[in-house]
Amino acid sequence: MKNKQNLYVLAGIVIMMIFALPQASAAASDNGPVEGATAEENSAWWTSRGYIAVGAGIAIGLAGIGTGLAQSHIGAAAVGAVAEDQKNLVNGLIFVAIPETIVILGFVIANQIMGLT
Repeated sequence: MKNKQNLYVLAGIVIMMIFALPQASAAASDNGPVEGATAEENSAWWTSRGYIAVGAGIAIGLAGIGTGLAQSHIGAAAVGAVAEDQKNLVNGLIFVAIPETIVILGFVIANQIMGLT
């Protein structure tokens, strides 16, 4: 029960952080700060790039945490199944490898957020 409560607190903190972010200036271009822009517009552009990086980090971090939680339970069950019957080894390896796709999807989302694709 305590772990579930900790997840709710973490989700609340992430949601508050997202809503607390200031809006990026629409006057800045995607290629960098504009030459004739004011200092406030340039600052808004750099701030928005920082928040984009934070979003990419959150995407990878939460994907990694989710994968770790999933694999901890799946791995224990797979070892128990293999201990009972050696024929369950292949199935156990497949089920342990499935959560890794979540991290791969986290990397894909982070690349899309950063605009690298």
